Amino acid sequence: MRNEADNETFENEAEASGWGTEDFRGLTPEMFANIGVPNIVYVREVLAGEIESEIGEEMNLPAGTRLYAVHAANGQRMAVLDNRDAAFAGARQYDLEPVSVH
Repeated sequence: MRNEADNETFENEAEASGWGTEDFRGLTPEMFANIGVPNIVYVREVLAGEIESEIGEEMNLPAGTRLYAVHAANGQRMAVLDNRDAAFAGARQYDLEPVSVH
């Protein structure tokens, strides 16, 4: 548990880095969703059946096929691949920082 001195140190460090605690309290959901855009992306496993309407039936993938979706920090899906390593490598190829979401 932080004491008052720890809280003051934390707030001073946050302000020195350009983000004061008051700045975080005032974030709207939209502002929070865009933190990290455009540099951070997340990779999430999805099943083909979950995104069938987006990938189209012409792909002819069984509903249980595991795919890996790459999303911008704000949640916008950028790509869908069939291999997790390829999803991470592809993001890095475009100078993006991928993180995994479970």
